[in-house]
Order: sequence, then C-alpha cells, then structure tokens
Amino acid sequence: MKITLIINKEKREVDIEPSEFLLDVLRKLDYMSVKKGCDTGTCGVCTVLMDGKPVLSCSVLAASADGHEITTVEGLKDDPEYKAISEALLSEGADQCGFCSPGLILNVYSMKKELKNPTEEDIRKYLVGNLCRCTGYIPQMRAIKKYFEVKA
Repeated sequence: MKITLIINKEKREVDIEPSEFLLDVLRKLDYMSVKKGCDTGTCGVCTVLMDGKPVLSCSVLAASADGHEITTVEGLKDDPEYKAISEALLSEGADQCGFCSPGLILNVYSMKKELKNPTEEDIRKYLVGNLCRCTGYIPQMRAIKKYFEVKA
C-alpha cells in the first residue's frame, strides 16, 4: 500500500506493508537516527515527533502516519534549539555512546515547546520513558536542567 509522509518537511510517497511499523519505514528510508531498541515501546530510542508530539515509532503502524508530519533528529539540524540541547548534553558528558541521544533530544525539544519553566520533577516525569545504559541519568539531568536553566 502507498502512503504519504512529510518527513523533515519533505513530502515522501512510500510503499509499505499494512503491518509495518513507522520505525522500520524510517530506517528503510535511511533515517538512521531512529534507533531500534526494545521493540516494545518502553526505551524511547525510537522516538520521533509526529505533528510535533513525541511518539514511539516502534509502536506506530506506518499506515496510521499517512498524511502526518514526521520529524527525526536529522530534521532539527538547522534549529537553534537543537544546537542548544546538544551543547548542553555535550558539556555535561551526557552523550557517552549516543544510542539514546536522538530520542532524548527529540523529547527535550518537545518538552521545551510544551512546558514553561519545568521543575526537576516535571523533567523527570516527561522523560520517564527514555532509557540510557551509559550515563546513569545524572549527566543527562544536569544537562537538561542547564538547558532549561532550572535552579536546584
């Protein structure tokens, strides 16, 4: 079946199988920032923005994304907020292996648009589904608080 996706502001017509997930379609289209982690919707590494909201692409049937706008981290490369988030993560040593970084960045990017002046507790709740095996979350939290200028 054929669907239309607007990926990073580019309209794409894609042939898919009815049971195919958005994650697999994006990977076939060479959006390599979208990672396959748990395949159960619990780790957050497959996060993309659909119409500006974070979704777990391993849990979204590609057919249900027909006509929607999808943003991967590649689509943020010219956005100053992307640069600010990335710099905060790098400055706090929160990048380690980088496997979880694209999903985390997209969630932080979305959080900035949704929450004004988040507390540390707000940040923790918003990012509850982002798993990281390298950092222990301390550097990530420092970086995100720095980005949001949250006072301890």
